[in-house]
Amino acid sequence: METEVGSAWRAVPDAQVRRFTELARGEIPVLAQDILREIRQEYPGLPVILDSNGVPLSLIGIRRALEHFVEHLATGLGHPHVHPPVFQEFGRGELLEGRSLDSLQAIYRLGVRLAWRRLAEIGQEVQIPAPAMYELAESGFQYLDGLVAESVRGYAEAAARRAGERLRLQRGLLDLLLAEHDEEPPSPAAVAERAARIGWALPETVAVAVLLRPAREAVPPAVGPDVLLDMESERPILVVPDPDAAGRAELLRRAVSGWNGAVGPPVPLEQAAKSLRWAQQAVSLVEDGLLPGGGLVDCTEHTEALVLLPPRELIDDLGRRLLAPLNDCGTAHGRRLAETLLAWLETRGGAPEIATRLGVHPQTVRYRLRQIRELWGDGIDDPDHRFQLELVLRAKRLRGDLG
Repeated sequence: METEVGSAWRAVPDAQVRRFTELARGEIPVLAQDILREIRQEYPGLPVILDSNGVPLSLIGIRRALEHFVEHLATGLGHPHVHPPVFQEFGRGELLEGRSLDSLQAIYRLGVRLAWRRLAEIGQEVQIPAPAMYELAESGFQYLDGLVAESVRGYAEAAARRAGERLRLQRGLLDLLLAEHDEEPPSPAAVAERAARIGWALPETVAVAVLLRPAREAVPPAVGPDVLLDMESERPILVVPDPDAAGRAELLRRAVSGWNGAVGPPVPLEQAAKSLRWAQQAVSLVEDGLLPGGGLVDCTEHTEALVLLPPRELIDDLGRRLLAPLNDCGTAHGRRLAETLLAWLETRGGAPEIATRLGVHPQTVRYRLRQIRELWGDGIDDPDHRFQLELVLRAKRLRGDLG
């Protein structure tokens, strides 16, 4: 037998190695049964899963692990270990049963300890030198690490498949909730069925948030499992259950720290698309710089902007007609008159009150009000005309065109 430098096992004569492996192979059927019996005593709650022939899969796994390891002894410990694929199935099974891998690893360690005890007895029987047996033990623990790695791989693959399936089912629920329904909302039965498939408890009300990505690789918001999160959209979407619940708003703001966006008003579950529509409007205004960024905008706090700013073309056209009297007043003076007119329309107060609001002298306000009446004439007393003027001027102020 060739001897690898530093390998005590490779230094064992071939005849002894053959005798050792022959005895070990002969022990495998009984040893596998003994290991399984010990495992069941130590872990009585371990489920018994049978193959198509009625043989426990765990027994098959133990046998194969022992067979592969013994074959490894015959070829020399310097060769890579071969690990039975069934151990990936064990990892997948732990995930499907809702358990962690901790108990499975403990079971593996128990099996290796029992197997090593018998291999050590065989080593004494055929007089394998102690250094070689130490090397064999080290190889056994390496083999154990490989078995654990196979189970971890199976566990991770199953988790990824489950996560992918949940995302697919969640996407279906979001599509149903957030689609615009022209005639009637989605049927409660359809919503309940899709929600049940992902374990989502149906809330009475929801608010929908739309986010702006700070960067393509940004870490997703750390929301709880009861918040539906769609990160596949260009603008990520969150469906927040029971948004008016105590502490919910603060938890949401913390979860989306570092993100900009907007959250729509609370609505009944079947009207989630309405909340989404308002959130999308608000996000567009944030992008245009017309609403503040740096966090999550609450649509309920910016109703005026959401009503007046989106129909820009209509407001601008109305403004050109209604504010035409200011065209010949010059830019600066026209702006001052517009600010005074808006203050008067909002307060309907006298010169002192308007002066306080604008930070000017009351006599200045009286002068401007006389000019306003000269420019608009009796039309300034018409309620509908005043209402339209106020809409136009409020929109201009929201855009920053007025002080």
